[in-house]
Amino acid sequence: MDDAILRAENLKFEYDADDGAVEVFEDLDIEVRAGETLAILGHNGCGKSTLAKHFNAVLLPTGGKVYVSGMDTADEEKLIDIRRTVGMVFQNPDNQIVASVVEEDVAFAPENLGVPSAEIRERVDAALATVGMTEYARHAPHKLSGGQKQRIAIAGVLAMRPKCIVLDEPTAMLDPIGRREVMRTILELNRNEGTTIVLITHHMEEAAQCGRVAVMDHGRIITVGTPTEVFTKVELLREVGLEVPQTVELLYELRKEGVQVPLDALDVDECAAAIAAAIG
Repeated sequence: MDDAILRAENLKFEYDADDGAVEVFEDLDIEVRAGETLAILGHNGCGKSTLAKHFNAVLLPTGGKVYVSGMDTADEEKLIDIRRTVGMVFQNPDNQIVASVVEEDVAFAPENLGVPSAEIRERVDAALATVGMTEYARHAPHKLSGGQKQRIAIAGVLAMRPKCIVLDEPTAMLDPIGRREVMRTILELNRNEGTTIVLITHHMEEAAQCGRVAVMDHGRIITVGTPTEVFTKVELLREVGLEVPQTVELLYELRKEGVQVPLDALDVDECAAAIAAAIG
């Protein structure tokens, strides 16, 4: 049985610019399994955000196909079902917050979907509880911190009850505390609700917390695997302008000096233990 909730097959996308068509992808293939957490890494301009927008038909392919739970994103009759299946959270939460009261903002999307009032109340309460923002239900969103605003944006998507959430650099505008808040929320959603998570990021430490990592460069997927499998490819990542987690960097430099340590200790404690074992 096919367990892919998202699949791009031979995806091609180009857009018109003043000096002609600009090609973003050509024959890109990727799939996201139901219930997994997948981080998509890459430097700015590599196509990450463009790919994210294909996953719920904000953009449509100029060639190839994108499927959401088997639905062709180019099928206009399936558009509402596709966007109910895949919710999007963007980099700037201010662009997604539309109401002057938190609970009204979270209710906005289900209201537009025609969900009955009693069920909307239930969904709003459940979504705010899931992201740990129940006590802020009557607050004004503009008075919240960046991390709190982003959690409200996630709650607004959750109230639509999607099976999958695609987050396009959701921590890029946040301080370290806000980043930790949002990452904790995302991972708990996956663990407790079974929600499929696609995290677009350029932060290695965020990607390392996901079950799989895909690395993009110039519109191509150049490697996919577990964080350990991907982050031990130090030279490949450096070639495309990406750094590796600091633990891997340290182990890599020690190996160059002849210290026999593994490269797969991503966690700080694992890294310390590996070094201690190597130097005896």
